[in-house]
Amino acid sequence: MSYYELATLDTVIFGAGKAAPGIEAWVAQGQGRLCGAWGTDIGTLNRVFVLRAFDSLAQLYDERERALRSDNPFGCTEQLVRLSMEGYRALDFLPPVQAGSFGPVYEFRTYRTKVNGIVPTMEKWREAVPPREAYSKLTVAMYGLDGEPRLTQIWPYESLTARSEARAKSVADSKWPPKGGPDWLSPDMTSQIAMPLAFSPLK
Repeated sequence: MSYYELATLDTVIFGAGKAAPGIEAWVAQGQGRLCGAWGTDIGTLNRVFVLRAFDSLAQLYDERERALRSDNPFGCTEQLVRLSMEGYRALDFLPPVQAGSFGPVYEFRTYRTKVNGIVPTMEKWREAVPPREAYSKLTVAMYGLDGEPRLTQIWPYESLTARSEARAKSVADSKWPPKGGPDWLSPDMTSQIAMPLAFSPLK
């Protein structure tokens, strides 16, 4: 399963917890495999991320259409104010996302790449990810299949302190960022911190 959908659900104030049961039921009724579901804690608030894996683009787009044609997408329209669904493919060398307890602090980082930057970025990451994972695990890094060329990564940490330490140490040891990798990126970068919802396979 190298195809992924990252759905972003913006909810009413304090809506993430109320939306969770509907989201869980919606995902269980559909295709694909739920990898994780999170509510934001730092960054854009009242936001839920839902990551699902699919065996094929056909499955992914069947689920996309199911949501678009539904009168209650993701089972939570009472709490939902905005819905975005983005298709991704994992970087070629990465294994499928595995369930487990790796957090509970998850960082979602998205980089806009240069228009021809996906493959060069992937090759830089291929060399750099294994030594970087000596400091902290990578859940997934994936490039967008729709919208602007971009790279989205999900990194879990035991705490915000552990995040700061892992990032600082990997940079100090010249293990990150990938050598030459930033050359293929634009300055348009975002980072958000989110915590797993109760039903998330990634904790």
